[in-house]
Amino acid sequence: MTALDAARARYWIERWDRQQEHYMPDREQRFEVIGDVLDELRDRDDLLIVDLGVGPGTLAQRLLDRFPATRVVGVDADPLLLGLAELALGSARFRTVFADLRADGWLEALELDREPDAFVSTTALHWMNREPLRQLIGTCAAALKPGGLFIDGDHLYEGPTGTRLDALGKAMTARRAQRQGTAASEDWAQWWDAVARAPELAELVRLRDGGFEHTVHDRPTVHDYVEFARAAGFAEAGVLWQYGDDRVVVGIR
Repeated sequence: MTALDAARARYWIERWDRQQEHYMPDREQRFEVIGDVLDELRDRDDLLIVDLGVGPGTLAQRLLDRFPATRVVGVDADPLLLGLAELALGSARFRTVFADLRADGWLEALELDREPDAFVSTTALHWMNREPLRQLIGTCAAALKPGGLFIDGDHLYEGPTGTRLDALGKAMTARRAQRQGTAASEDWAQWWDAVARAPELAELVRLRDGGFEHTVHDRPTVHDYVEFARAAGFAEAGVLWQYGDDRVVVGIR
């Protein structure tokens, strides 16, 4: 039987990257934008970054590669994805914490040794309802020093007042995926189905036990993200980058 080691974890993460591109054909550019924001506004080389909803560590990997003196603490509530991240990336510069970002005490669970320089996230916070998201952004703002950053890349929408714009954004992303050739990639359901059948992942599948609860009944709009950040004390907040329905929101403390 194939053993689950660092190389095998990287295999599954590579497949994860491809299935994510099924939905986000400009995913690598989004990663570059997040890195560029950090590079432009950082005031030190040895950044301490918290990756919210770190998943299998794809954003964290890119930040660790780009900023050699940086440390990343990744938090997530999916033990399977965390297990892959730990095997592939675990080092003195990267560690993971199992915690639900919707629950009180998640920041304390990280046991940070100083104020973080940035909270970052990609394709994770969209499963949060409005009130938990507001609380999360407030917690991030309180933990940051002036100049600290909140950077989130995700599918974000106008909401009820922009139904045609939202439909157009989705259509633009779908057209882009066809042109880039990523529309034919393995999708979310196919990836998880393959994971469930992989012998080397059986223990992580057992720990996951049905997966993380993704039900959203009060989805925040892109405007909520910006307004929550400003209300929490970020000096400036707004959408810095967008293609179709894929956006990067930045808050500067």
